[in-house]
Amino acid sequence: MDKIIKCILKEINEHGFESYLVGGYVRDTLLGIKAYDVDICTSALPKDLHVLFNVVSNNYGGANLKIENYNIDITTFREEGEYKSRHPENVKYITDLKTDLERRDFTINAIVMDESGKVIDLLDGVNDLNNRTIKMIGDPFKRLKDDPLRILRAIRFATVLDFEIDDELKDALKANSSLVSSLSGERIREELDKILRSPNFKKGLKLFSDLGIDKIIGLSYNDVFYTEDLMGMYSQIKVLDIPFTNNEKSNIIRITEVVKKNVINYETLFNYGLYINIVAGMVLNISAKKINGMYKKMPIKDRNDIAVDGNEIMDILSIKPGKILKEIYGELITEILSGRLKNKKSDIKKYLLKRK
Repeated sequence: MDKIIKCILKEINEHGFESYLVGGYVRDTLLGIKAYDVDICTSALPKDLHVLFNVVSNNYGGANLKIENYNIDITTFREEGEYKSRHPENVKYITDLKTDLERRDFTINAIVMDESGKVIDLLDGVNDLNNRTIKMIGDPFKRLKDDPLRILRAIRFATVLDFEIDDELKDALKANSSLVSSLSGERIREELDKILRSPNFKKGLKLFSDLGIDKIIGLSYNDVFYTEDLMGMYSQIKVLDIPFTNNEKSNIIRITEVVKKNVINYETLFNYGLYINIVAGMVLNISAKKINGMYKKMPIKDRNDIAVDGNEIMDILSIKPGKILKEIYGELITEILSGRLKNKKSDIKKYLLKRK
């Protein structure tokens, strides 16, 4: 356990409260995965936490600390009432750890660790972790109806961790798959991003198909090749109603266009830039090293690299600004990139006069 985290637990405990690490940090630590998002549950009330750490409330009435690379959320043990629109209608602060753990989603996320590093497993999460199984706490049918986001979270954990989904939970996922339509595009994208970032993404896509969720979110694809770049992944699939920024939309379209050309050359590098070509190269199985080498050898990388500017072209040809200038630039770019014309002012002038 990092001394930063240990000091926080010690500070809470020394003031007479219980505190434990819980959730993804514990799960990942037991799996040998380094994690920086840390959840701490405690018997200390929010007002106590605010005094201890001199912070204001986070979204859950607790405290949030950012220390070095760690994002640490500290929340009071709580019991939740009935759910409405994915959130409990009421929350009651309690002092019982097990009751707090029972409100969580999956058993592997309900393992806790105390200040000394001792694992406390009240809901048999360690057994499910060892068996590489995603299992819901409580009745999976009810828990999924309470919060349909748990449907996508189950698929995400099964994908990223390469775990299998418990049979009872899988039945509940199938029966409740239509509830995914109630989720916002932002929420769907958050989970889909994490699935597509995993080298094991094909397992997630298969689960979407097996559970019928692909039809609900309008997900379709042919062959998908893993790229470390998320836009490279989205360029290979179609999915409805999830948000992208204008820049992301542009990148997805441009990567797709280069992939359809099925070639990386001076022309694609000039027209689409290095980033788009490297990502398209991942899909086409062309190494970034090769693309970078090609880019360095380009005679021109931008229109401004041409040895004559627009004014000089107009002077040489005795023409005025207009559509013809754009056509001339296009021809010069093609000739220079092909190697048929050297990017020298004298050679370009001779070429233009010959084509006048």
